[in-house]
Amino acid sequence: QVQLVESGGGLVQAGGSLRLSCAASERTFSSYNVGWFRQAPGKEREFVAGLGKIRGIKYYADAVKGRFTISRDNAKNLVYLQMNSLKPEDTAVYSCAAGTRILAKSDKDYDYWGQGTQVAVSS
Repeated sequence: QVQLVESGGGLVQAGGSLRLSCAASERTFSSYNVGWFRQAPGKEREFVAGLGKIRGIKYYADAVKGRFTISRDNAKNLVYLQMNSLKPEDTAVYSCAAGTRILAKSDKDYDYWGQGTQVAVSS
């Protein structure tokens, strides 16, 4: 059982940056693919970014491509989401997830979830 805890959310002005962190409880965390999702009020949860355990392949939703960067530090059991050039439409609760499916973009393909951290971007 992998436990995930996100941190780093907050309120930022449009054009600003935030870095989210996701801490995992298991030393086997490096054997999982990881992803970030977000859910805005009244909307469904959507995929943001993913990072494969094999060859470190990174993939992003079109809405964040070029602005967000996903990375991981397996030695520390951490996953990061660097968010630059933030827009008001990026406002949401951001959650990290871990699973075994390769290049997964559906939340159904992830087995473990954190509780999320709130990101609010003001215009």
